[in-house]
Amino acid sequence: MGELTDWLNQASSGDVGAANQAFDRVYAELKRIAQRSLGSQGCATLSATALVHEAFLKLLPGTAPPLQDRQHFFRLAARAMRQIIIDEARRRAAEKRGGDVIHTDLAGAIGHGVESRVSDLLAIDQALDRLEARDPGLTRIVEAHFFAGLTFEEIALDLGTSDRSVRREWETARAFLLRELQEAAPP
Repeated sequence: MGELTDWLNQASSGDVGAANQAFDRVYAELKRIAQRSLGSQGCATLSATALVHEAFLKLLPGTAPPLQDRQHFFRLAARAMRQIIIDEARRRAAEKRGGDVIHTDLAGAIGHGVESRVSDLLAIDQALDRLEARDPGLTRIVEAHFFAGLTFEEIALDLGTSDRSVRREWETARAFLLRELQEAAPP
């Protein structure tokens, strides 16, 4: 295991110095991921900095299993960012009847003009939960690409597979999500 993984595991056990070292090491990359994730969502109440801080804090509780490596940490970070973005969407929807609009790029990514309201983001989250029940690997690819903003090349490197395989699995996940969203849409 690398130095970063050791720091992250020590931080999970309550070592504040290790948490600071780990945060310094991953901050720039997490911020880049958060900026990509939030880039087209128009979420005025959630900044990339806030998303990074919340995701990092979410990853440090002592109940988390030990990290295997750097890639494992970034997979967990993508999941944490998804959860935070969805929680923010729920909060905004509850804040005011109808909620404010959150623009996402998944609508474009799945190839159709799905309106990007809060309810759509929540429908995407539910569809992702159904996808995860069928194929957790496909869900990891969607989370990494859509919520963490990783490129297919970065995902392939993380998964130890080819860019071509990741793109093929992305298309499978995209088709599944599109079908799920169309079935969930009111007539």
